[in-house]
Amino acid sequence: MRREQGFTLIELLVVLAIIATLLTLAAPRYFQHVERAKEAVLRENLAITRQAIDQYHADKGTWPESLEALVEARYLRAVPRDPLLDSSEAWNLLPPNDEESGTGGVFDVKSSAEGSAQDGTPYADF
Repeated sequence: MRREQGFTLIELLVVLAIIATLLTLAAPRYFQHVERAKEAVLRENLAITRQAIDQYHADKGTWPESLEALVEARYLRAVPRDPLLDSSEAWNLLPPNDEESGTGGVFDVKSSAEGSAQDGTPYADF
């Protein structure tokens, strides 16, 4: 009798069990790295936007009325996206305090995402 070549069902099940075991080890680390990358992008976008707000105020003597005003004045190429919410319109815009010079406009920007970063810091405090 001639034996046909191929894999048996047991061999395929063993291979699938090994792949599933490896995935259970790798998948959580992957998602942790994705979240850490989003947090890093959020911090960088906030830093760049805050720097553009400060430069606008130093040049013009007033605070920008909106983030779009920074784009129109070419301090930013585009309004940055909040990577946690995947939106460029979900920012919390804070007006200047009474002690700050000028009235109205945007003094600071914060994320409106709920939750906390991996280090326990709320996203709203970035």
